[in-house]
Amino acid sequence: MIEKAIVKAIVDEWLADKDYFLTDLTVSNDDSIVVEIDNADGVWIEDCVQLSRFIEDHLSRDEEDYELEVGSAGLGQPFKVLRQWQNHIGKQVEVDTADGRRLKGTLAEADEQHIQLLIPTKVQVEGRKRPQLQDVPTDLPMSEVRSGRYIFDFK
Repeated sequence: MIEKAIVKAIVDEWLADKDYFLTDLTVSNDDSIVVEIDNADGVWIEDCVQLSRFIEDHLSRDEEDYELEVGSAGLGQPFKVLRQWQNHIGKQVEVDTADGRRLKGTLAEADEQHIQLLIPTKVQVEGRKRPQLQDVPTDLPMSEVRSGRYIFDFK
């Protein structure tokens, strides 16, 4: 069986001088390898092919027969690593919380401990008869975030 650590080291070597980053890596018991990468500017198929060939050059099919799939994290898929959160600061995201809430807003901050969303909320403003829509900062500890994803805006 191919060890995940060996594949990760190969992928890390390929990523070392690039803007790409690893979002997921799985190696199943039957040596099916799935590598998922991302980039703030998107992932090009040519780069997936290059990474696939790089991995194949460093693994021997004579020693282990394996299946290899290299792809992108995919738009609309849940964020898996902190860097994905950070790449979407200033953009609309949807967050599912551990207590079952689904929040939508602009991602203002993201680090290892928390995220901050600016959630459009009707707020009573002094001197106005009707509530006004304002972005209200909402902090969430990462421990309370079940998942998050970018929201497509087709307008």
